[in-house]
Amino acid sequence: MISNTLNALALLDKMKQDLSSLLAQGNRPDPLMIGIHTGGAWLAEKLHTDLNIQSPLGTLDISFHRDDFDQAGLNPKVQPSNLPCTTEGRHILLVDDVIMSGRTIRAALNELFDYGRPASVTLITLLDLQQRELPIQADIIGGNLVINPDQIVKLTGPEPLALEIRNRSKD
Repeated sequence: MISNTLNALALLDKMKQDLSSLLAQGNRPDPLMIGIHTGGAWLAEKLHTDLNIQSPLGTLDISFHRDDFDQAGLNPKVQPSNLPCTTEGRHILLVDDVIMSGRTIRAALNELFDYGRPASVTLITLLDLQQRELPIQADIIGGNLVINPDQIVKLTGPEPLALEIRNRSKD
């Protein structure tokens, strides 16, 4: 079980180093960082501050773009997306906490394109669970983890950030 903040912070530090190196290459000028609610938004806030990214920080709520909306219903914690500017022609740094099937990222891309067509999207994630259902891969990953099918990984926070492995509820 991953349950302490040291693990989450160590993964976050690796993400910062990798993202800093990527941005130093200079092929993503004036990037717009956007975090996916909720865990991705917490991580994006920390990365945005620590890397001193000049563009304002944005957040996405992808609830209305989920392909399991009919099955799971509306997320009771839906929040509006907050993009401080258009995504048209921008280099987007899209941050999420955990990538598993790829469906959350597909929904996030749909939401992003509602605001304009980005020049590029760099996907940044704290953990990759390597259980893809869609052909989506992260560019920057804090770490990889293999879990049992009856488990989920949850980032709690925002202070302190902690990773937890939980059993799926049998509702």
